[in-house]
Amino acid sequence: MPLLDHFHPPLSDERSWESFHAAWASALADDLNQRLPEGYFAEEQTHAGASIEIDVATMESARASTTTNGPATATATPRVWSPPAPVGTIPATFSDDFEVRIFSTLAGPTLVGAIELVSPRNKDRPEARRTFAIKCASYLHQRIGLIIVDVVTERRANMHNEIMALLEQGGQARLPAEAYLSAVAYRPVLRDQRQEIDFWPALLGVGEALPTLPLCLGADLCLPVDLETIYSGLCRRRRLSAQ
Repeated sequence: MPLLDHFHPPLSDERSWESFHAAWASALADDLNQRLPEGYFAEEQTHAGASIEIDVATMESARASTTTNGPATATATPRVWSPPAPVGTIPATFSDDFEVRIFSTLAGPTLVGAIELVSPRNKDRPEARRTFAIKCASYLHQRIGLIIVDVVTERRANMHNEIMALLEQGGQARLPAEAYLSAVAYRPVLRDQRQEIDFWPALLGVGEALPTLPLCLGADLCLPVDLETIYSGLCRRRRLSAQ
């Protein structure tokens, strides 16, 4: 199924992009939950109100080793998978661990990965784009693996470049300015005492297939996220076609 334009007629006259994006986030979370190892889980996060933000959070459970009196539950064992070499690597500064933290015994799971589906409002104004870039950069500085997927055709900002500008990276770290549809995966990593961020960019286009990108949940754990298969399956279930 080629990428559809969810933001212009004829599709936008009949179907809501908000509904599709919410369902896409759920489909991504469902796919990850079938493949994540024991102790991890994924949840879609949809925030409605003055703004709409849709993403998928991957968590490491704080109770991963808890046993129960009931029968054992089968959990997925991910196949060994190594992502391709990153297209680029930039220097980074991660959050220091030299601090005192006070934890409640009710503390919840730890965020280790996120998939952000860009909304029109994220690309609307300079301040909105900067807010989104700050959110993504914050994930990366905390060494949280990240994928951003931007299929918004009604705004022409490049969200990867917004993040690179915030991180003060230029040149080969940026995508062409006219490439306003893209999907990019990021892996924060400590390599030979160097703090770095690997990234895998993919340019998107209406009528073209979506890529498979790595969701990196640590230095040694990456899962392939087949955006095309998940998107195509959702389009079929929603009875959407390229015609």
